[in-house]
Amino acid sequence: MSAATITAPAGVTDAHIPLRNHVRHTGALIRRNLLWIRQDPESMFDAVLFPVIFTLLFVYVFGGSIGKSLGGGQEAYVQYVIPGLLAMMGMNMSQGVGTGFNTDFNSGVMDRFRSLPIGRGSVLIAKIVVELMRMLAACVILMIVAVLVGFDITSWTGMLGAVGLATVFGSALMWVFITLGVTMKSAQSVQAMGFLVMMPLQFGSSIFAPTDSMPGWLQNFTDYNPLSSLADAARGMMVGGPVAHGLWVTLAWSVGLTAVMAPVAIHKFRTKN
Repeated sequence: MSAATITAPAGVTDAHIPLRNHVRHTGALIRRNLLWIRQDPESMFDAVLFPVIFTLLFVYVFGGSIGKSLGGGQEAYVQYVIPGLLAMMGMNMSQGVGTGFNTDFNSGVMDRFRSLPIGRGSVLIAKIVVELMRMLAACVILMIVAVLVGFDITSWTGMLGAVGLATVFGSALMWVFITLGVTMKSAQSVQAMGFLVMMPLQFGSSIFAPTDSMPGWLQNFTDYNPLSSLADAARGMMVGGPVAHGLWVTLAWSVGLTAVMAPVAIHKFRTKN
């Protein structure tokens, strides 16, 4: 860390630090976060276990019954649910950035960073980059498990596009969880609030089952639920079907969330004591 930060005098703002130094500081902090993961492998349990558990749970517990409603069996449900789970991974993994920031503030690590001659923006960007790496790792594991349970990848290009779209939406959600992470008192509070946000969005969507049989009021909710649009777009890319509407709705949600929540999150991060 010291080798990457000696060029910037202590106490200056981000605007006074050259771009080259910002890049070096960010790289050093990314390395710090990756080394922390190596020292604490349990921090990767969610990225490794969530894709495995959710895939096996929904395919082998609900696959037969829901698959029949799709006009097939378990095989038909595998083709339906895997793109939805890919959409869910982007949301689940984005929560980690909030709990990570909260832990760093409460443990005093963030005070240490602020005493160093580095820009605060480097700390923020490095954490987001590492969480994106974890998100991509979860998506890779999900696709490996999906192939093992019988998922047929009909379009590799479509699969990569679906992963990219899930990552874009997950990146937008990170600003929401960063705001929660720097405003709430504990990591447990961030997790509890995240659970309250994620559960209705996940199960009130087309991720796990078609919405046709849902009550009218719930169908209205799913129509405006960004996870439904993301799941439908990913499904269209990976197994065939309409893509344009779900794609543009998901991108609109991503841009809107970023435009609204990024300034709030950055302000809270910079001003938190």
